[in-house]
Amino acid sequence: MGDREDFAYRKRVYVETTIPSFYFENRQEPDMVARREWTRQWWDGKARLMEVVTSLAVVEELEQGDHPNKSAALELIADLPLLPVVPAVDVIVEAYIRYHVMPADPRGDALHLALASYHHCHFLVTWNCNHLANANKFEHIRYVNAELGLCSPILTTPVELLATEGE
Repeated sequence: MGDREDFAYRKRVYVETTIPSFYFENRQEPDMVARREWTRQWWDGKARLMEVVTSLAVVEELEQGDHPNKSAALELIADLPLLPVVPAVDVIVEAYIRYHVMPADPRGDALHLALASYHHCHFLVTWNCNHLANANKFEHIRYVNAELGLCSPILTTPVELLATEGE
């Protein structure tokens, strides 16, 4: 087996819709520029050292609407493995909604969290800090996932994945 550093970088990471969106973000407000730059730094550097996955839900969300760089965002994730939505994932989504872990839109945040949890992702990387990467929700998510017999992914933003041990 490889050294400790090699092991640390082989984590499975679920990429939620905001990541390819922010990679091509063109708004010029300082917070938007910072998110774009952190997303690009992580994607172009650290992400290649991880097992990065996504889902058809992300593809479908990116395909909706008429927004700039839609094609580029879809192209960015085109080669990523897609985690399947199996019947158990639908049951998890329903539980998240029933226990008020996520909003009632079953094809949105609840689905992303269910996919990452069911498929044993170590991280769910997102810029959605209202419903996913929200420290005020972590304990509730962990509790419900434990009740469902699931592990809980670390819900994080790309900036938190930039630093590595020893740097």
